[in-house]
Amino acid sequence: APDQPSALPATASQSGGCGVAGGRMTDTRRRVKVYTLNEDRQWDDRGTGHVSSCYVERLKGMSLLVRAESDGSLLLESKINPNTAYQKQQDTLIVWSEAENYDLALSFQEKAGCDEIWEKICQVQGKDPSVDITQDLVDESEEERFDDMSSPGLELPSCELSRLEEIAELVASSLPSPLRREKLALALENEGYIKKLLEIFHVCEDLENIEGLHHLYEIIKGIFLLNRTALFEVMFSEECIMDVIGCLEYDPSLSQSRKHREFLTKTAKFKEVIPISDPELKQKIHQTYRVQYIQDMVLPTPSVFEENMLSTLHSFIFFNKVEIVGMLQEDEKFLTDLFAQLTDEATDEEKRQELVNFLKEFCAFSQTLQPQNRDAFFKTLSNMGILPALEVILGMDDVQVRSAATDIFSYLVEYNPSMVREFVMQEAQQNDDDILLINLIIEHMICDTDPELGGAVLLMGLLRTLVDPENMLATANKTEKTEFLGFFYKHCMHVLTAPLLANTTEDKPSKDDFQTAQLLALILELLTFCVEHHTYHIKNYIINKDILRRVLVLMASKHAFLALCALRFKRKIIGLKDEFYNRYIMKSFLFEPVVKAFLNNGSRYNLMNSAIIEMFEFIRVEDIKSLTAHVIENYWKALEDVDYVQTFKGLKLRFEQQRERQDNPKLDSMRSILRNHRYRRDARTLEDEEEMWFNTDEDDMEDGEAVVPPSDKPKNDEDIMDPISKFMERKKLKESEEKEVLLKTNLSGRQSPSFKLSFSSGTKSNLSSQSSASNLPGSPGSPGSPGSPGSPGSVSKSTSQMAAITTK
Repeated sequence: APDQPSALPATASQSGGCGVAGGRMTDTRRRVKVYTLNEDRQWDDRGTGHVSSCYVERLKGMSLLVRAESDGSLLLESKINPNTAYQKQQDTLIVWSEAENYDLALSFQEKAGCDEIWEKICQVQGKDPSVDITQDLVDESEEERFDDMSSPGLELPSCELSRLEEIAELVASSLPSPLRREKLALALENEGYIKKLLEIFHVCEDLENIEGLHHLYEIIKGIFLLNRTALFEVMFSEECIMDVIGCLEYDPSLSQSRKHREFLTKTAKFKEVIPISDPELKQKIHQTYRVQYIQDMVLPTPSVFEENMLSTLHSFIFFNKVEIVGMLQEDEKFLTDLFAQLTDEATDEEKRQELVNFLKEFCAFSQTLQPQNRDAFFKTLSNMGILPALEVILGMDDVQVRSAATDIFSYLVEYNPSMVREFVMQEAQQNDDDILLINLIIEHMICDTDPELGGAVLLMGLLRTLVDPENMLATANKTEKTEFLGFFYKHCMHVLTAPLLANTTEDKPSKDDFQTAQLLALILELLTFCVEHHTYHIKNYIINKDILRRVLVLMASKHAFLALCALRFKRKIIGLKDEFYNRYIMKSFLFEPVVKAFLNNGSRYNLMNSAIIEMFEFIRVEDIKSLTAHVIENYWKALEDVDYVQTFKGLKLRFEQQRERQDNPKLDSMRSILRNHRYRRDARTLEDEEEMWFNTDEDDMEDGEAVVPPSDKPKNDEDIMDPISKFMERKKLKESEEKEVLLKTNLSGRQSPSFKLSFSSGTKSNLSSQSSASNLPGSPGSPGSPGSPGSPGSVSKSTSQMAAITTK
């Protein structure tokens, strides 16, 4: 059945009033819109006109005619075919498919006009007009099959030059009907018809009979669309395939014929890098190449109607490839010779390049295999020694050979990273660090000569896959993660960080050209990934080698993207909230390069500014006490004038609150009791503790069930209530002071929108917005933009203890 026009843009009534265009129109003509279905499965409006049905001599049958209402030109001329399935939908639509897989629809302005044309169609097809579809393909074809079981199949015209047009029409008319297609396919198989057609092709070429060659193109294209493996086997046989390609050179829609055979015989050369002894395998390789060429280059791009009709052609190529891979896999002599010649120093460069390109194509073929076959394929390659061979090839000078070897390595890593990891750990026991496979990969990444570092980006992705704990296995005997990461940090990490360390010996990068900056950005991206996923391995490495200090030298780079990469690396470390890292940062004063970059950036409204502010905002919101104290004690003077965001004043306030708690430990213990629920995982915990607090009497306290630390345990109710009341008084006083300070703050330094401050009752006046440890620096908005931490325009998402900032 034809496609249902579920989304036709408009009916005829929507494009103007009804009326008969000119006196020539008869009563049977009705106003309609004509639609055709395009390749994107959308209906295209072909125009509005008036429909009629009459006998057309040229088409030799009753036909539907639509003439445009604007100029009377013919919009549609379609013979009512006895076997075509017409469908009536929604009372005003008639939809059908033409023989060339071409869907049409008529959208009537009036139901009466639709009914009248529908009766004409049903009359031609001998159907009752009450039906909504004139042909029930499934039922009829089943009946026909039952009736025709004993009858002979479709009778083909005799294969003669004079009858080519008739044969082409027969093939074209058979394609829409599944039953006729099957009969046609059987007839073509049984009578050896294709070979006879190809004989006529030679006659037409000799006589330069272009019309006959055009008919042969249509016939052969139609046979492809029959989608029959048995026919393909005849067409793609050694004796027929070049003639089939020859027929497809004469496309009637092209002014000149294509030279496909010339290309395949003269330009395309088959190279046997290792002699193939099996003639069947050799023939299969030739056949697959040619059929792939037919699919990709010779056949016209299939329309949306024809895609499914070529599914058997796709399958034919697919199974051929599977067969080729299987036959090569089983030929041990072939693979042994291949790897022997690959690694032999005596092999000349040109030969080696051909061998590597063959292996690369071999691996590409394997991508079509089913998972279990692919497992067997890579297992065979592994047993033949593909990884040691790649190691040798990657150590060579030829750039093209190395590039192909990198592609092969990427297939292996994507397929089974554990196999690669196991190999490199085993070879580490016998070889020096310099010639380890992973170190070769890192060196190629570092030495990539491409100005855009295309190869380095690919290699960095492969390294990332290899060091990703998510795809590492854990078994009862060993943990791959522990073993491999131990190996990587011992043998490979120093190679990866060498360019970084070499470039950061002074206060600013010693080389700051674009390519070096790109490379360092890639290395930092991988190190940032390690910080997130490798916990103690990377922690020990960063602290022992003072990596963060060296990375922060890059904050002085003239390339903003590199400075931001360095900041992102530090932000990832701070996001872990690990006190080992924090002590290292404080001991080495590692906020200094960040503050310096912030001040050098001045009042510029850019990503650097936003990213640095976001980092300090994270420290404030997450209340990282050690870093808060360190920043205020060492950098407050440099930051106190920054008032277009409240981040730094908020940090100062945090710092003062910390000091206050240290000076008054009793008050601190009261705070721990009354701490806001923001610090708790579950609100129910708070309710339980409040109940416990108010229900606890003196006896319970004496029994040791106090909710405050034992050193601060009060003796009686008065002792308990006294510090609470004092604390609440001081808290109210502090809040009123802070409100005044914040309302008086002058928002200078840049043009900012005017805004008002609104506080929820009983709040601490901290301007904040929630932040996440996983945010990249610079990802939040900048000051003055909605969403930046503590900036005008942002609304705090924290709990009720946070102040909200609202833009007027």
